[in-house]
Amino acid sequence: MSTTEAEPDFTTCESGPEGLQILEPREVPLGGLRALNVRRTLPQRARSLIGAWCFVDHYGPDQVESTGGMVVNGHPHTGLQTVSWLFDGEIEHRDTVGSVRTVRPGEVNLMTAGRGIAHSEISTPDTTVLRGAQLWIALPAGERHTAPRFEHYAPEPFRIDGARMSVFIGTLMGATSPVRTATRLVAAEVRLEPAATVTIEVDPTFEHGVLVDDGRITVAGAGVGQSELLFVPTGPRTLTITAEQGPARILLLGGEPLGERIIMWWNFIGRTHEEIVEYRDRWQAQAFGDGDGGSPYGTLPEDWQHLIPAPPLPNGRLKLRS
Repeated sequence: MSTTEAEPDFTTCESGPEGLQILEPREVPLGGLRALNVRRTLPQRARSLIGAWCFVDHYGPDQVESTGGMVVNGHPHTGLQTVSWLFDGEIEHRDTVGSVRTVRPGEVNLMTAGRGIAHSEISTPDTTVLRGAQLWIALPAGERHTAPRFEHYAPEPFRIDGARMSVFIGTLMGATSPVRTATRLVAAEVRLEPAATVTIEVDPTFEHGVLVDDGRITVAGAGVGQSELLFVPTGPRTLTITAEQGPARILLLGGEPLGERIIMWWNFIGRTHEEIVEYRDRWQAQAFGDGDGGSPYGTLPEDWQHLIPAPPLPNGRLKLRS
């Protein structure tokens, strides 16, 4: 997924009990016939990272007939991994390492950009309702220039107490995903039955985020509503989550603190202003230039009729964030 904002606005965070923070979403249009809106909870001015998770978009349920669905044409990435997770609908992923994969509910698609990749994401013609989350992971300094790659995995759901869980990144409650990350991370979908309470054992060295897709929950005394993201600092060995009245569906994210400052602008993650300028110039030259600028983002598929141009850089220098 591409972020369409060159100079994003930020929302504020509300403090909760024991250092918890509730990050409220803001709507961002992605495009389509009448613009598919996503709800963005990370990054924000008060928090840029949860572990190495640096970007959280939540969307749907969108009626594709009205919105036009997801139409995110070819665009580049550097220095990060993208994680696609769907609840409803299907999306075709296509990238410049030759991957063509249909993203389906309950199946994770992880794309490692590394030194540079480009991809597109377009909802399939048969999709009538689209709902899901798009997540980014910042690669640490030692891995951010790695070769790009793509991985797919369909985790086996399992039951705990009054909930069903699917672990698609890392290890949680005895289940392990084989997809590769450069730092220790975890991600899982948890579906809670009406008024159910579930206690999940977590790594106390991880920061965690709880994104509510549907319903309303309580975690450690903090009430979290639909599309809100709860930040939980390091320390707890368990997270007890209760669905308030009706059922609830959440994404549980976590990871060891990255411990690095990053610059994230448009679809690039770097460490200096000059790097971001170079990444942008390389994309513009490859996608829209007249000369032979090489293929830093891989071989563009011949059937990509439209590419997304990089927005203008801001007047001031881009700053590091942690």
